[in-house]
Amino acid sequence: MTATAPAPPRRVEPDAAPPVVEDSGISRWVPAAAVVVLWVVVWAFTRGTDTLDLPSLSRTDLHDRLTEIQNGLLEGRSTNPVMQFTNAIADAFRGTVDWLQRLLSKPAFPRPVPEIGWLGVTALATYVGLVVASWRIAVLVLASFLSFGVLGYWDQSMDTLIIVLISVLLAVVIGMPLAVWIGTNARANAVVTVFLDLMQTMPTFVYLLPIVLFFGIGTSAAVVATLIYALPPIIRIAGFGIREVPATTIEATDSAGQTYWQRLLKVQLPMARKTIIVGLNQTTLAALSMATLASFVDGPGLGKPVLQGLRVNDVGTAFVPGALIVVMAVMLDRTTTAASERSERVARGGGHRNPRLRRVVVAGGAVVALVAVYLSRTYVSLAEFPTYSIGRTISSGVSDVVDAIKDTFGGVTGGLKDGVTEGLLNPVQSVLADSPWYVSFVAIAALALVFGGVRALVITVVCLLGVLWLDLWNDAMVTLNMTLVATVLVMALALVFGVWMARDRRVDLGIRPLLDAGQTIPPFVYLIPVLALFGPGRFTAIVAGIVYAAPAAIKLVADGVKGVSPTTIEAGRSTGQTTWQEITKVQLPMAKGSLVLATNQGLLYVLSMTVIGGLVGAGALGFDVVYGFSRSEAWGKGAAAGLTIVLIGVMLDRITRAASDVRRDDGPGTRRAFSLRLPIGPPGN
Repeated sequence: MTATAPAPPRRVEPDAAPPVVEDSGISRWVPAAAVVVLWVVVWAFTRGTDTLDLPSLSRTDLHDRLTEIQNGLLEGRSTNPVMQFTNAIADAFRGTVDWLQRLLSKPAFPRPVPEIGWLGVTALATYVGLVVASWRIAVLVLASFLSFGVLGYWDQSMDTLIIVLISVLLAVVIGMPLAVWIGTNARANAVVTVFLDLMQTMPTFVYLLPIVLFFGIGTSAAVVATLIYALPPIIRIAGFGIREVPATTIEATDSAGQTYWQRLLKVQLPMARKTIIVGLNQTTLAALSMATLASFVDGPGLGKPVLQGLRVNDVGTAFVPGALIVVMAVMLDRTTTAASERSERVARGGGHRNPRLRRVVVAGGAVVALVAVYLSRTYVSLAEFPTYSIGRTISSGVSDVVDAIKDTFGGVTGGLKDGVTEGLLNPVQSVLADSPWYVSFVAIAALALVFGGVRALVITVVCLLGVLWLDLWNDAMVTLNMTLVATVLVMALALVFGVWMARDRRVDLGIRPLLDAGQTIPPFVYLIPVLALFGPGRFTAIVAGIVYAAPAAIKLVADGVKGVSPTTIEAGRSTGQTTWQEITKVQLPMAKGSLVLATNQGLLYVLSMTVIGGLVGAGALGFDVVYGFSRSEAWGKGAAAGLTIVLIGVMLDRITRAASDVRRDDGPGTRRAFSLRLPIGPPGN
């Protein structure tokens, strides 16, 4: 910026130079290091005492009291007004799902086949892809639906799509009014955002325990869990789009005498159309993510065979349905994204290059779809998908490949696993979990004070007291250890690849599509290949968490570094800075806001996966939740574990978010970056 630029002196480039940011960072790390050193010294003399370690299958009086509360609610299901209300909702969801299953995939009495059948369903879905997007999307939808049947999982795929369809429709019906409310009312936005933050901080697994209590198991629980998890993205993103409509446009409509509803329907919603469809995209992917996890509560769909394969450590069994979940995710993601792009073109008057040809194609497609529906209702062979053994052949082949990989690379993967476990995982866990509980309590609170100030300290103390009260302190420390170790590794990857992408456009163009694809895959699926390589255990959960969290963290770091002012970089180069000095002295310090946001998201993504890792031998709180699902007498312990996970998530989220509120000298751009929130679970942000 030149000396004659019309800007206040405090905003000229030299005043925004990185030393201010850098000094702020150093001042935090010095006391933090002192706290850790003192913690290690105290641990060396007190390790193994007052750790509050509870054997994995043991329960406390509190856990049994929570189980008694559950039993009391279940016994009063027919008389308790709340339970009667949730029963009615559960019955409605079960009836809706049953009707759609008879329509699409299962015999409908007195017919021995579905009402529409596979050919009609495939034709209709392909036609929808053609109408809302393009012929390329129609081909993608056609190939996806055919893969569901050819690989032998037609019924399960339709069940998953049914759960997703119902949940997304309800999410739009419930979420859009709330999005309009928070988009047009600042006070409502402040209140609703608190609840959205809590919902998105809570790991997906934790939703299921209270839902099972009030809605039972099966399809109703699957729909409710999926709906709750899919709501925040549509509310938050659509509300943001409405709120971002330029104020000058709103003033112009007011001066023209438009009413509130006219302004909303004719200006705000149309101008926010693209953002709203992005919210729909995120809600759809969130619904798919949760619909697969709902197999834990006997929800129908592709999650069931995946869960079966994970439970018996059979990667081949889990591979094909897991791959189909990925196919479904890609199909839904690309379809909603293409629909968003097409709606934007139409709104701007672009549309199709040859409108007449498109009308002919759409009309012809409608005729083909109707003929396909008629044929599938007439011929049994076109109603029930033929039985193929391709899926079983692939599963068997995958099992053979996995065995060969284990035989060939077992030493490498085992060495990596042992190295990280012995060199990083065990030492950190020993300090966290083997210290007396009060030592870890004070040390964590002190670190919260250092990084987040008094506000983070208060929240941390409250959360730690809650963890202590729930009688799962040691398991909480083990889970916290896995989360922290995985986050450190995630940030190492994020720094390397994020900086690389920011500094080389070709690298960015090559890696970003892979990151987008990685964020499209539901988290449940990540366990399959990692389990194949490393076997069950803590390390598997950590690696799955790293793979799941890394795409979001890498993109945040890359975008933050890329956003550093070119003028500042050129000024540094003119002084003879090396590439390493430029990265460490200018780009990373000035992108500190994005780094802290990446750490925040990495922590929450990893926490979500370490909990799911309880299925593959990760132990700690994840195992406690799974144990509570599988044994009715242990429901209280599972509920306590779920609440403990929520407290850990809130604690980590608030510490990193408070740490993001750096000195005002860093400039409003840095602070504003932290208003962004990415949903846990789905991808594609």
